[in-house]
Amino acid sequence: MTDSLPDSGDRRRLLPAFLPYLVLSAVHLVLLSTGPAWAVTATKALLMPLLALAVVMVARPLRGRTIGLLLLAIALSWGGDVALSFPGQLLFVVGLCLFLLGHVAYIALFLRLRPRGRRLPVWTLVYVAWYAAFLALLGPDLGVLFVPVAIYGLVLGAMAALAGGIGGVIALGGALFVVSDSVLALGRFLPGYEFALHDLTVMSTYLAAQGLIALGVVRLSAPAPSSPAPGRPASATAR
Repeated sequence: MTDSLPDSGDRRRLLPAFLPYLVLSAVHLVLLSTGPAWAVTATKALLMPLLALAVVMVARPLRGRTIGLLLLAIALSWGGDVALSFPGQLLFVVGLCLFLLGHVAYIALFLRLRPRGRRLPVWTLVYVAWYAAFLALLGPDLGVLFVPVAIYGLVLGAMAALAGGIGGVIALGGALFVVSDSVLALGRFLPGYEFALHDLTVMSTYLAAQGLIALGVVRLSAPAPSSPAPGRPASATAR
């Protein structure tokens, strides 16, 4: 099972639902550079609810475990967004835990979507190399946070590898999640690393990752169009 970029029919169906999320994402990214700070915080808190709304608008059926896991991951990510919007070590740890649980939900989701018996592509071994480099680079500066950050990185890498096993926009979303969280961690823990476009890089890749994963899951969970019964014209079943 793989996902691909939407065709013209998919775009007409999905764009109206995802458009508010796309527009607010663009507004939020502009506000990161222009301010004010309260507007950055407010728009960030609205992004995941808009993405969840897009999923609810187009996903059918809504009661399935697939969509439930997707909405759970988005909800946990929203909690992480809110926690990380405010200063303080405690809120950072809370946000880290919520994002960790969000990645666990994505892992459960991708295991459900992945065909049984199908091996991960060889290229997903890049996440093993990424994890080793991630710990080697950050380890000396993590102190008491080494274990929780190492666990978070392990779960993040597993999520991205499983996304790679599905392919398409979901694989791209998983990869962008790794980029976003890596840049965030480097800016947080590596002295002197943070650069001028740090926040913009973190948020642009994060928002793209969430949107692409949601888009891919919605498309894969959509029921296949039914075929006309033998001997009946297609127009008779199209109503």
